[in-house]
Amino acid sequence: MLVINILIILFTIVVLMALHELGHFLMAKKFGVGVEEFGIGYPPRIFGKKIGKTIYSLNLIPFGAFVKIVGEEGGVESENSFSKKPVWQRSLIVLGGVISFWIISFILFTLIAGVWGIEKEVPQNAVLQGKNPQIVITYISPASPAEKAGIKIGDVVTTIGLADNSGGKHNCQKISQIKDIQQFVGQNLGKKIVLTVKRGNKENDIFLVPRKSPPKGEGAVGIGMSRIIKEKYSWWQAPLEGALITARVTIKIPVSLAELVVKHFKGEKMSGVEIVGPVGVAQIMNQFLNYGIDKFLFLVSVISIWLAIFNALPIPALDGGRFLFLVIEGIRKRPIRQEIEQKVTAAFFIALILLMVVVTIMDVVRLF
Repeated sequence: MLVINILIILFTIVVLMALHELGHFLMAKKFGVGVEEFGIGYPPRIFGKKIGKTIYSLNLIPFGAFVKIVGEEGGVESENSFSKKPVWQRSLIVLGGVISFWIISFILFTLIAGVWGIEKEVPQNAVLQGKNPQIVITYISPASPAEKAGIKIGDVVTTIGLADNSGGKHNCQKISQIKDIQQFVGQNLGKKIVLTVKRGNKENDIFLVPRKSPPKGEGAVGIGMSRIIKEKYSWWQAPLEGALITARVTIKIPVSLAELVVKHFKGEKMSGVEIVGPVGVAQIMNQFLNYGIDKFLFLVSVISIWLAIFNALPIPALDGGRFLFLVIEGIRKRPIRQEIEQKVTAAFFIALILLMVVVTIMDVVRLF
């Protein structure tokens, strides 16, 4: 199962990167810019076929994709050279990859809304006709009884009861509201209890002991919960919902990052916040695969928006940095010297690689 999950995750990452490069490719073709090669994976090449003037290749290293555009690095004087096109056309070619990430998210959110339904939080005492609300774990405090017992974010709590000496359970009650769990835990502090949680298609009994004196703000078990329903949309409503979710997530990400920065400078505690790299992201994707294809696709949609925002940052070596150089060129009415742009881009590229290495090491350390 783990091997299959790894293959699915790897395939998903390659598809995301290929669609990102496809955005650059299509915009280049739109404006008559030559494309030397469109490759899946990175060289050495396994297979390649030339169609028209473009080579379409499959390569050995399966961690992304690339597109080689004529004249992107300068030095090509032909009419189909990137460097010979107007600034606005080059800008759209550069931003084509970023835009593709948002399109991917919109399509996936639309698919989820129409096929499985979108999870939405509802008030605790709301009467829901024909709905089946679920209590979902949304946060776990570090070193809490919940974390030590193996509860995971995304688990759905179905019943709660007391554990007996033989490893069984009794006095179990079904859960439909958060207060059901809060009241039961409050009445059984220091006793061994059993939470039955649904994780994907499997149910697990998780045994733990609620703390009598938990740290401030954590609670006896150390979990955060939400009452969730799934709202399914018709074929004509789903695209609108997909667009709205894409917009909301796009706004929420930078707002949340800004709040974290403010908290950091104020010296406030930022619980539950971790910086993760490729290994950490793959771990999270693996967890979501175990909860169902809809939750996995929802995560992929969010990751796609993260990639769009990250790539749009005005940092040389990213699409946003290349766009920044074009904006400066448009203002100055002449391009920045090619050697200067290349040196600045190379310096930031090395810095990003080093950052990625450090974050990946942190991911691996957390594994052990």
